[in-house]
Amino acid sequence: MLCRRCGALLAVPHLATPRRFPEGFPPTVAAGAYAGPVRPAVIAFKERGRSELARPLGAALALAVAAVVAGVPEAPPGPVVLVPVPSSAAALRTRGRDHVRELSTVAAAELRALGVAAEETRLLRRRGRLRDSAGLSAAERRANQAGTFIADRRRAVWPAEGLLVLVDDVVTSGATLTEAAAVLAANGPADAAPVLAAVVAATPRERPGYGPGGLVDQLSGQGERV
Repeated sequence: MLCRRCGALLAVPHLATPRRFPEGFPPTVAAGAYAGPVRPAVIAFKERGRSELARPLGAALALAVAAVVAGVPEAPPGPVVLVPVPSSAAALRTRGRDHVRELSTVAAAELRALGVAAEETRLLRRRGRLRDSAGLSAAERRANQAGTFIADRRRAVWPAEGLLVLVDDVVTSGATLTEAAAVLAANGPADAAPVLAAVVAATPRERPGYGPGGLVDQLSGQGERV
C-alpha cells in the first residue's frame, strides 16, 4: 500500500514543534514530516476513502506512541491509553467514518503485538461547530478550538492509572492537541502523569527545537534532550 521509500519516511520519530509554540502544548512525537509523499498519503486516507492505508499509517502512529512513552523518566504503572482526537459531527457525516479512531485502533493492536500493554479509549467528545481551519493563522486556530472538547464519561470509564496519549493524524499549529490535553488533564486524577501526544505526521518547521527544553525536560524538568 506504501512503497518502501514512503514507508521509510514514516519511520523517523521526532518531536513535533509548532511554529508558534502554544502554551500547554503536550510533549508530542510525530512518526514523520507532513511533507513530500507523506502528505498525499495522509490526505488519501483521510479525505478520499483509502481506508486500506489505516494499517501502515496506524503502524507509524504506534511508532510515535512508543517514542513519546520512552521519553517518560518514570512511567507510572498501568497501560498506555490511546485517546483519539474526536472528529466533528460534520466531518463524520462527510467522510462516513472516524479516521483517527481507525488509526488508534491499529496503533493499539501494533503495540500489544510488541508486548506493550496498550488500549484505545474515547475519553473526549466535541461540542459546538467549528470553522474550517484551512487558511487560519495559528492564533485563529487556537481561538477556533477554544472550548471545543469536553470529557465524555458516557461511553468510557476514566482510567485510574497509566499514561494517556492523545493521538491524531497530523499536527500543524498544535491548537487541537493543546485544547484536548487541557481537558484530559483537568478531568484526570490530581497525581496523574502528564498527558502526552503522538501523531502520524507533523508540519515541519525550519528550525528544530522543542520549546524551552527536550522531551525529558518537558516531563521531568531535567535530563538530556531526546
